[in-house]
Amino acid sequence: MNIAIVGTGYVGLVSGTCFAEMGAVVTCVDVDKAKVDALNAGSVPIYEPGLDEMVARNHKAGRLFFTDDLASCIDSVEIVFIAVGTPPDEDGSADLSHVLEVAASVGRMMSRYILLVTKSTVPVGTSEKVKAAVLREQELRGVTIDFDVASNPEFLKEGAAVKDFMSPDRVVVGVESERAKELMTRLYRPFLLNNFRVIFTDIPSAEMIKYAANAMLATRISFMNDIANLCEIVGADVNMVRRGIGTDSRIGSKFLYPGCGYGGSCFPKDVKALVKTAADAGYDMRVLRAVEDVNERQKGILFRKLEEVFHGRMQGRRIAVWGLAFKPETDDMREAPSLVTIGLLLDAGCTVRVYDPVAMDECRRRLGDRVEYALDMYDAVNDADALVLLTEWKQFRMPGWQVIKKAMHRPVVVDGRNIYDSEELENAGFLYCSVGRRLVRAGRFNDAEQ
Repeated sequence: MNIAIVGTGYVGLVSGTCFAEMGAVVTCVDVDKAKVDALNAGSVPIYEPGLDEMVARNHKAGRLFFTDDLASCIDSVEIVFIAVGTPPDEDGSADLSHVLEVAASVGRMMSRYILLVTKSTVPVGTSEKVKAAVLREQELRGVTIDFDVASNPEFLKEGAAVKDFMSPDRVVVGVESERAKELMTRLYRPFLLNNFRVIFTDIPSAEMIKYAANAMLATRISFMNDIANLCEIVGADVNMVRRGIGTDSRIGSKFLYPGCGYGGSCFPKDVKALVKTAADAGYDMRVLRAVEDVNERQKGILFRKLEEVFHGRMQGRRIAVWGLAFKPETDDMREAPSLVTIGLLLDAGCTVRVYDPVAMDECRRRLGDRVEYALDMYDAVNDADALVLLTEWKQFRMPGWQVIKKAMHRPVVVDGRNIYDSEELENAGFLYCSVGRRLVRAGRFNDAEQ
């Protein structure tokens, strides 16, 4: 089967490469010629474990192509996926301009039946707008060419996207014709050998499923962060609370980890878009507005903990930061808690020295010379007044605490992901702060407040 995927961002590139891995002939299209040239030269613009090798293998095998010219392949493909960005507008709604431009381009170029599938995350009703854009261009051309639209939202987790695509929990496909259903069934048939579920729905339901799923996960995170904040006030340990409620089969343990807030390209944008969709329909999503409020406040919690440790005297402090990406196994810093924390530290007059295994270049692009860039995790803590952990990369899990203590000016650790053992840090002579647990103050440590 020949398909085209318009957009070589995270969703488009992963999806196109994985479809090629399963035997489809895939042409990935992007208006950014420099990106297309780089991909054709073997340079993958995003960090995702396993993706580089898969792109190279399928490009060499002649199943994966990259071009900036949709017209060059449109007559040879049966399905065109729209996988372009839908960034939030100022009012929180999803910007559909790129999606509709692709639809209009297909309407201008098509000469035979095509199934046009939206894979970008879009609000309910977008497929109708896509259909209208195609029909409008056909009318301008004075032609009537049969086509279908469908919705096939992605559920990829950054850092595990290739694995998620190749072995998904489920595939959701919204269609409105048997012809479209048959094409999508053919496309996904190789995956059926793994016995995963393909859920066919109507198109509005498919569009809503994506937003509802992300909103539910965001809600669980904000709920646990709210519980964690209350635990600190009343003297409970959020880790014990999490284990206690996670064993309830009605609740489960996933996405119950407290921390310094969620980020990335999906949860913040999708929650805002769903709230705006509801508002446009005359309905107030009160729970999701609270989810947003809790998350925005939570992103500043580690700075507030540092203020408490240093009694508000932050000017001139040297702060080491471990982790910049919004989660491990990605270089994505969109809406990352690190940006909020670092911004608050800089505004308070601190010097910030950062380290992340893969997101250093992205940080340089975003923050330039406003921060110092460490060579490694140990270089970051030299002469630091405090160490702040923001992203739970595996290499940060078992550091040499005695080496770190000798390197630091003051042995203060603020753990934004609750990955360290409080007794171990206390025995090592650190003042240790985490989320939802009591402050651990080593008895022989007496200068953090000065």
